Amino acid sequence: MTRATTGGLVPDCNGASGVDAARSQPVLEVDQVTKVYPGEPPVTALQGVSFAVARGELVGIVGPSGSGKTTLLQLMGTLDRPSAGCVRITGLDVARLSDRELGALRAARIGFVFQQFFLAEHQSALDNVADGLLYAGVPQVVRRAHALDALRLVGLDERTHARPNQLSGGQRQRVAIARALVGSPAIVFADEPTGNLDQATGRTILGLFEDLHDLGVTIVVITHDRDIATRMARRIEMLDGRIVFDSADKSGGSALPARGDEDHDDATRP
Repeated sequence: MTRATTGGLVPDCNGASGVDAARSQPVLEVDQVTKVYPGEPPVTALQGVSFAVARGELVGIVGPSGSGKTTLLQLMGTLDRPSAGCVRITGLDVARLSDRELGALRAARIGFVFQQFFLAEHQSALDNVADGLLYAGVPQVVRRAHALDALRLVGLDERTHARPNQLSGGQRQRVAIARALVGSPAIVFADEPTGNLDQATGRTILGLFEDLHDLGVTIVVITHDRDIATRMARRIEMLDGRIVFDSADKSGGSALPARGDEDHDDATRP
């Protein structure tokens, strides 16, 4: 079967394809995913992880240091490939895409929000957001128009010409969120989005995610903080490379340790 670009269809891990199947697919599917890092001995960061995220969901993925959530983020965001199992974004099997197709998929269908903001200090808020469309081949005038709409969505349309050093931490994170949204991605991944903010500002950012959720934006928040995860409409808890609780599964119970022994860092590589 001929592989299509990310604008079309590719078979999923089970060989399914077709327009009707694509429309019924969840935005994100993680199917029996395992990730093993080579070494002596090898390190298994994820072990048979499976779940799906439907359109419009707001999901918090939480776990202590070493639980595998950072590795999971890299796989969901197509920044790495699983050792076994399948990751699908809007029905597209990541393993079947070339590096070029993966880049196109990230540019068109995935938005990222990071703890560190990653804004260009010499550029205005408007241009930082417009750069979110730079690799999508969108003309500059259109990029800036969409950027203004995205800044308006996060409540910063009056600070479009401000540079990051003229903005508060919360405002900078709003710019980063607008940049993630500017291309109308199918899903947004937020990695510890309140980690560099004070508690009050962090609550405001979480409130913004809830507002975006109400508008139908699909968001997955990765965090070590159970209080943050509890605010999400759905909570997935990880421990030792496995999912130990999913609030979408009413039959399970939480197996995470109590707060206080959770580290901010979640490095899973040896």
